[in-house]
Amino acid sequence: MLATCAAAGGQGDIHAIENAALAWRDGRITWVGPDAALPAEFASEERVFLGAAFGSSQLVIPGLIDCHTHLAFGGWRANEFVERIQGRTYQDIAAAGGGIASTVAQTHAISSEGLVDKCGRFLREMLWLGVTTVECKSGYGLTVDEELRLLRVYRDLAAAGPQRIVATLLGAHTVPPAMRDRREAYVDLVVNEMIPAAAREGLATCCDVFVERGAFTVEEARRILRAAREAGLAAKLHADQLSDGGGAALAAEVDAISADHLEHASDAGIAAMAKAGVVAVSLPLAAMYLGQRAMPARRFIAAGVPVAVASDFNPGSAPSYHLPLALTLACTMQRLTPAEALKGATLYAARAVGLDADIGSLEPGKRADFAVIDAPSVDQWLYHFRPNACRARFIGGATIS
Repeated sequence: MLATCAAAGGQGDIHAIENAALAWRDGRITWVGPDAALPAEFASEERVFLGAAFGSSQLVIPGLIDCHTHLAFGGWRANEFVERIQGRTYQDIAAAGGGIASTVAQTHAISSEGLVDKCGRFLREMLWLGVTTVECKSGYGLTVDEELRLLRVYRDLAAAGPQRIVATLLGAHTVPPAMRDRREAYVDLVVNEMIPAAAREGLATCCDVFVERGAFTVEEARRILRAAREAGLAAKLHADQLSDGGGAALAAEVDAISADHLEHASDAGIAAMAKAGVVAVSLPLAAMYLGQRAMPARRFIAAGVPVAVASDFNPGSAPSYHLPLALTLACTMQRLTPAEALKGATLYAARAVGLDADIGSLEPGKRADFAVIDAPSVDQWLYHFRPNACRARFIGGATIS
């Protein structure tokens, strides 16, 4: 079975083809359909028989896209995992100097070479799971020089390949402790120095802001994202994760390509996102680790908002890059069907990073990025969770091992 995950239809329409054939040339798909209908022009082309190579019941899917990660960071925060089990909240830990501030300090202490090496290991293991494109946020620098350093790490990783990297500036992750009493000055720094410098070097595609109590207000985020748009960066938001702070409505107002988390989004915010065409990014691993309710995905789908699914990989609230596990959790915690979850990690994830014209579905003209899953169907794959069911992965039509 081959799931094209084409745009037509709704969240659960993955347009599966039994006994399918896929043709590509120069890294781009040229034809897809039933094997029996393969045009004669492809008869002399070299063939890869996935059934014969990997077993008789294989599932071919577009390369998975993790559209929300915080890939580059120093250290870990296992102590906070224990503290949350013992009853401390995310806000309690942050107020005591933990959370993002702890990772910022550890990230400042690791060299760029160390970050490239650490991130490279993560990316290789993600690729093994079938993840061919990864969105990577900065946000653990919180100075102009350190934020640019993290973005340059992503530039180096993108140049090394093989995965595609989408770099996002998240200088507005939180106000650094040294500037807590000068919030406006930090927002000025992000707007007047950080964003222009990242845009000038071409280091980022998107700009993100964490809109939440203890992070940034709607008014501050509006100013930052307007500056980002003027600099040519697409807008993204961490929104309504811990409370309804109006982030969903702001995402619609600033024409963001995605709003992520959204566990506490209001009905009005959801309706505004639907009208503006903003993708909602679900992060069920974070909800699981934090012991919180997951984003109400069915409300978004019912309102006509496309729902993407991502890992939110970071050292604090989601210390796992296992995107297939996130898909299974989207099914069990958010009542997505496996087909809906798959479309959320392919076409809609591509839309959430502004690349749906190029990747995210198996259609002529798009990149030949796909994965071979050891399962007869999407339902079986996400129902029978295993450490890794991916048997092969192709990027630009080339086998990656």
